[in-house]
Amino acid sequence: MNRNELVAGVAAKAGIPRNQAEKVLDALGDVVTEAVHKGDKVSLTGLLSIERVMRAPRTGRNPQTGEPLSIPAGYSVRLSCGSRLKAAARGDLRTVTQ
Repeated sequence: MNRNELVAGVAAKAGIPRNQAEKVLDALGDVVTEAVHKGDKVSLTGLLSIERVMRAPRTGRNPQTGEPLSIPAGYSVRLSCGSRLKAAARGDLRTVTQ
């Protein structure tokens, strides 16, 4: 599903015009991005949770030369699936529609 299909689906499910659904998705993306930037955890119960995590420094290898190189510590994002999303992946539609 691409962005246009997502916008169309949200508009149809919510019964709102497509341009409003587009604004809602843009706003959701902005809010989630700002929260992760601040280090807050974003949870959509049953669907997913998103959080910023610290990655420790580590040693990697240059794939062309095989030479070891130091990779500094930094931040990454962790996504965790919620129960409804896991049920959908298993094909258990009874849990998804509740």
